Amino acid sequence: MEDDAPVIYGLEFQARAMTAQTAETDAIRFLVGTQSLKFDNQIHIIDFDDENNIINKNVLLHQAGEIWHIGASPADKAVLTTCYNKTSDSRVVSCAAVWRMPTDWETGSHESPDDTTHNPQTLELLCHLDDSAHGNAACVLWEPMGDGKRVISLADNHALLWDLQESSTQSKLSSTATLEGKGQLKFTSGKWSPHHNCSQLATANDTAIRGWDLRTMSQIYCIENAHGQLVRDLDFNPNRQYYLASCGDDCKVKFWDVRNVQEPVKTLEEHSHWVWSVRYNHSHDQLVLTASSDSRLILSNMVSISSEPFGHLVDDEDLSDGEDNHQDDKSKEPLKDSVVSTYEEHEDSVYAAEWSSADPWLFASLSYDGRLVINRVPRALKYRILL
Repeated sequence: MEDDAPVIYGLEFQARAMTAQTAETDAIRFLVGTQSLKFDNQIHIIDFDDENNIINKNVLLHQAGEIWHIGASPADKAVLTTCYNKTSDSRVVSCAAVWRMPTDWETGSHESPDDTTHNPQTLELLCHLDDSAHGNAACVLWEPMGDGKRVISLADNHALLWDLQESSTQSKLSSTATLEGKGQLKFTSGKWSPHHNCSQLATANDTAIRGWDLRTMSQIYCIENAHGQLVRDLDFNPNRQYYLASCGDDCKVKFWDVRNVQEPVKTLEEHSHWVWSVRYNHSHDQLVLTASSDSRLILSNMVSISSEPFGHLVDDEDLSDGEDNHQDDKSKEPLKDSVVSTYEEHEDSVYAAEWSSADPWLFASLSYDGRLVINRVPRALKYRILL
């Protein structure tokens, strides 16, 4: 059964961290981390049964603290990272760790309404990604399409590249990069590029976006005032190696060609409050999701700057040849960008939006009140893209 109606699930806890389970390409599965000061925090494993349009959930305990960021291994379904807050000597510190789900998490688990007594299992700690010398962890990034053995953590003004060894039970710091400059510099988010043999990283700090070469841990570009206020999130176009999307507290979403960072290639101004999350569809890069504190999720069709600007695949080189070879052919006008849909199922700040790793037409969004909503790309657009 395929239906465009949203499916809504309530976690009963506040939450802001979500990821698709990257290594799972058959089941539609998302992992959500809770933020509770009163109770043990939890990882909710959300399975969407698209034939029956229902959500099944499993819960694992994450007793270490409230979860601010969650990431899934690209290679091992059972392994994930979290950044979490814990109180130590009456100060709050942000830590990062690698965890494994218990092998039998699926057996003890689907909660039926009358099963409130069920004791959830606990995540197994594999290793910490903390280095007391390097401050508070903001996020952990897995090497895209990697073997699950390399991660980067961003902590205060440091980018730390770790090698995970002995089945992820040990983490070895292999190299570091540091933000230099005046004042209290602090990374807010980052994205590991899937291009250039995974040798590049983009980071956000304050209003700036920077690119780094991971082989030398040196800066390769800087967009000084990418946004008028704090940059919240970044994402790389999966098919066009130089294209990067950013969003921030100036309510804008911007698209950059990192070879020329003077001006964004495109700017979207559809949100009316801070934009927390921007995500390219993994297969069809014209589809872009954005989530905001205006309680809305917006799906945009950014076809003019996609890998199919004329409705078919175009090479990056062809696009930069100048326009002279397209003059005589009127059908070569790029298709127009548009907002496909604005989703209003949330009543609180939408902190996360993620595409499914199993179904390219399906996505989830999470608002702070613990509401998770699953939606699909409208059928008419899906068929227009496919046919």
